[in-house]
Amino acid sequence: MMAMVGLLAAGLLAGMLGGVLGVGGGIVLMPVLRFVLHLPPAVAAGTCIVAVFFTTLGGSYRHYRLGHIDPKSLAPVIAAGALATCAFSLAFPYFSSRGNWLDLGLGLVFAFVSVRMMAEGLQGLLGKELTEGAGDKMRGSLLQKCGIGCAAGVLPGLLGIGTGAVLVPAFTFILRAPIRIAIGSSLFCFAVNALASSLFKFSQGFVDLGTTLPLCLGTLVGSNLGAMLNKRLRWAVLKLMFGAVFLYVSSKFMWPLH
Repeated sequence: MMAMVGLLAAGLLAGMLGGVLGVGGGIVLMPVLRFVLHLPPAVAAGTCIVAVFFTTLGGSYRHYRLGHIDPKSLAPVIAAGALATCAFSLAFPYFSSRGNWLDLGLGLVFAFVSVRMMAEGLQGLLGKELTEGAGDKMRGSLLQKCGIGCAAGVLPGLLGIGTGAVLVPAFTFILRAPIRIAIGSSLFCFAVNALASSLFKFSQGFVDLGTTLPLCLGTLVGSNLGAMLNKRLRWAVLKLMFGAVFLYVSSKFMWPLH
């Protein structure tokens, strides 16, 4: 019973963080699955991506209602990301027996993103805000959007985590989208990638259903709460939160390596 409550709480926290920051919540769930429940890296990745799908589902709906998502302008990102996710999901069984590689990849991704986002957040708090676009559409060329989608598809397909690590920075730094538009759009794009990755990893036998079900319930509720909280926070604070959490998770995966 206590284990069930713990999983529900972890899912709730992951969902809230996902709704606030535009990530899938894997930055909370993956350390729990690896370092608390001690699941093998490949099973942790498969279990995490299924639970994360429900974060993106709940968060996307709430952000859409808040006017942060324009599906038509995101179509190239979604299509390219889905194709990349499927391609790297097919390669996942090869890497499943190389747990250290998966942990190192996760740690490097989190470290890179944490530095970029914390730097931008500090600039914002100091009054040196990044010049961002306006409106609710994701601007940018077709080539830029396809490139971002392809890069984002690597993470859910190969590592079992959300594309927020790629999409939120890419939307803000490359396409100059307002942070709330970037967060909502990230969740919306990742919902498709997470679904594709979940189906692959379930069919490959890398999903622990007993662990996944309570996590999914928690993330579904938490993501809606997080999306509502997002509207009340400054973008600089959001970026600092994003970076601080990623820096912590990066250290867990890379020091020491398993």
